[in-house]
Amino acid sequence: MPRFSEDTLSNWTKPPSDTEETKLSNAERMVREAINEDPILSSKTTEVFGQGSYANDTNVRLNSDIDINVRYTGGFYFDLPEGISRDDFGLNSPSEYSLCEFKNDVYAALVRKFGGNSVKRKNKCITVLGNSYRVETDVVPTWNYRRYDKSGTYVLGAKLRIDSGEYVVNYPQQHIENGKIKNANTNRRFKRLTRIYRKLRYKMLDDRFPVSDSITSFLLECLVWNMPNSILNDNDTWQERLKESIIHLYQHTKDENKCDEWGEVSELLYLFRGNRKWTKSDINKFSEDAWSYLGY
Repeated sequence: MPRFSEDTLSNWTKPPSDTEETKLSNAERMVREAINEDPILSSKTTEVFGQGSYANDTNVRLNSDIDINVRYTGGFYFDLPEGISRDDFGLNSPSEYSLCEFKNDVYAALVRKFGGNSVKRKNKCITVLGNSYRVETDVVPTWNYRRYDKSGTYVLGAKLRIDSGEYVVNYPQQHIENGKIKNANTNRRFKRLTRIYRKLRYKMLDDRFPVSDSITSFLLECLVWNMPNSILNDNDTWQERLKESIIHLYQHTKDENKCDEWGEVSELLYLFRGNRKWTKSDINKFSEDAWSYLGY
């Protein structure tokens, strides 16, 4: 007999309550105010928007991450195709303002708004601690990033500099839009099944069932994204959808060739290529453990 009933799984598909959503929106609004009120940043061109599970409407409880992207739009980083130079596309010289300086300015603006005891600078982000009015928020300072093709057109992403020195590129807005499309194509089941997987991960951890640190909330959303729509549309219950999706994960991550083309939800970065936190074997092990934990 499965560990969790159909009613329980159905309850896991639900988004946070109105009270939780209010705290989430308060956090985003206050970060935006901090940037707009800051004497340095108010004179620069920036945009503030949600990303991650909050913006994608796949968060499941208050201690899940809320990520706010603060992006500098007064300049941009870029990558060019092989054989193309900066002059070919008429690109200007780099800005004298840097991503590192921008992160310092964002940190100062948040301290000015929330107080030094409520703001913690971390390697990848700046965390604003939560209280009764808002949830804990990770603020990610980024710059515009352009990935050009040979025709001179580009896709727009975000580039951040980790304090340890590395740079990371992602595409949060494409992620949001693609998630909406798949959700519409699966009768709103894409985001609901993602919430089930995220809740399942929390339950396994709460019950001291081993879950690798590499199995992140972001990864789980990408794994559900790569599942065929038929798994979501052709099964009648959440129990069946969850079972079939775990089988799909197990079978496709056991064979190196079956998931090599899987991508992030943005469809602009591969899920298993490059220096990633997770491996195919991590996911294969997670699918086995989840199956066992669920009593299937």
